[in-house]
Amino acid sequence: MEAFFSSTLGVAIAEIGDKTQLLALFLAARFAQKNAIVAGMFAATLLNHAVSAVFGVWLAQTVSPDMMKWIVGLSFIAVGLWLLLPDKADGPDSRWLKYGAFGATAVLFFLAEIGDKTQIATVLLAAKYQEMFWVVAGSILGLMLANAPVVYLGEALIKKIPAKAVRLAACALFCILGAATLAGNGISLQHSGLT
Repeated sequence: MEAFFSSTLGVAIAEIGDKTQLLALFLAARFAQKNAIVAGMFAATLLNHAVSAVFGVWLAQTVSPDMMKWIVGLSFIAVGLWLLLPDKADGPDSRWLKYGAFGATAVLFFLAEIGDKTQIATVLLAAKYQEMFWVVAGSILGLMLANAPVVYLGEALIKKIPAKAVRLAACALFCILGAATLAGNGISLQHSGLT
């Protein structure tokens, strides 16, 4: 369950002020079908984070435990420092809007998550815990906790959340995870549910 809670908390905090949260706000303003937007976010995140977790578990099973400890530990710290940089709001590609609330959201969220902090965090969490199901479930829940309220409550909610304080808290969380990983005896090679 540690994998689930760490993934939920880490992704939820990292997602505050992220470009996908701004995308959720844009889509909520564009489409009246809020439930379809949330369903599209869920579908895109499930696919993106499942692939990320598979890669993370594969990486952990392929690389030696000592090397994996360094890769994951230093990467957590790098993601933590990366979280200090605010995202630039690139406008969503309007050609996808013709596919409706669900289709546009699914495509745009999937594309926005490629190479995003939360996708990389999911890879690292899966590599650390090697519990693919719990990492994916936690990362999806974290992303949904951060983005679904934006769809329903909109801009008023974003204005009340201090993005700088959240980025600092997320940075601290990922740096602590990195330091704890580096201080440990390596990454345990437990079964991930893939076997």
